[in-house]
Amino acid sequence: MGIIVQRLCCVLLSCLVGQSVLAAQLVKVGAYNFPPYVIQAESEQPQGLLPDVLAALNQQQSDYRFELVPTSVTRRYRDFQNARFDIMLFESPAWGWQDIPMSTLDLHVEDAEIYVAKAEPGRGQEFFAQFKGKRLALYSGYHYGFANFNADPEYLAREYNARLSYSHESNLLMVQRGRADITIVSRSYLHSFEKMFPEQRGQFLLSSKADQIYRHEALLRPQAPITSGTLGAVVQQLRGNGQLAKLYQQYQLNPTKPGAKH
Repeated sequence: MGIIVQRLCCVLLSCLVGQSVLAAQLVKVGAYNFPPYVIQAESEQPQGLLPDVLAALNQQQSDYRFELVPTSVTRRYRDFQNARFDIMLFESPAWGWQDIPMSTLDLHVEDAEIYVAKAEPGRGQEFFAQFKGKRLALYSGYHYGFANFNADPEYLAREYNARLSYSHESNLLMVQRGRADITIVSRSYLHSFEKMFPEQRGQFLLSSKADQIYRHEALLRPQAPITSGTLGAVVQQLRGNGQLAKLYQQYQLNPTKPGAKH
């Protein structure tokens, strides 16, 4: 009799768990390689801030199940419009999204892109005053402030003598080895790079002026299964219990106060 009761309890528990899973609304979140926010987006276990935030969101509540969907830096616009995923997190509407219908949500976190050159005796901030005659190492598909957010590879190569890659690490090492004069990376990525390669600390000259300072936002399709207001309430739960601030601190990001200007 005891065995029968145990089996019935297991069946009932399985049904309840199944109903809970079915009740959760799936929200697909687009992700492309953007370290330290997303690292190896197409791998079985992507790393970075975004996967960590999605795991925390799924653990925090059961109404929505946030699932990472890999895309690419250039394909993300088409995938968004074709409903391959529903939202993008840690994006900026200025990065090529201007003509695409969407709603947005301020995530209240700030990052900046800075210029990086090789540290050499006598070289100072004046080195970043102009790019004429210099070789730039840039990330293909990224939008840079100095180029008025024009990410066209031919334009960048023609106007700025840019060499494009798909690796911030490679770009920094090109600068360190004298194969490029300047690269541009986020402050948060530079922190990650120095953790991976502590011997490189002090090898680079960092600009005091940023190429761009941005407040990250969430971008949502008009037909997304979650509204910006509801997403804001879910994210606020993580902010309220301190988990979001802890993750931002882990990745060297600066939280901003609601209502602060971009």
